[in-house]
Amino acid sequence: MGIPMTNRPTNGCEQGMCLGIPGQVLEILTDQPDLARVDVSGVRRAVNIGLLEEENVQPGDWILIHVGFALSKIDEAEAMAALQFLEDIGDAYAEELRALQTSTIEEETTDALRG
Repeated sequence: MGIPMTNRPTNGCEQGMCLGIPGQVLEILTDQPDLARVDVSGVRRAVNIGLLEEENVQPGDWILIHVGFALSKIDEAEAMAALQFLEDIGDAYAEELRALQTSTIEEETTDALRG
């Protein structure tokens, strides 16, 4: 199991480290196929899955999310281990959930990202 941290210095994360949280895909939004409705510890939000275009993300899949964007597709065992790890570290996980709860992805945002 990998620790749910990714080293992506170009995405605006402090000092290049980002906390990713696992979520389970509930549905792909048919009118916006780069968005999926995802359950993250009971919080349901639209998440941009455009970075995982080659991964064929489907309902039931687990993904690693940071600030509303899916960074990678993971298996259920890795998701469960990551959730346990996040629960163990407490405050950082709670802060990431708060950020997810207040984030929104709207059509204008995704259109701007497409180019």
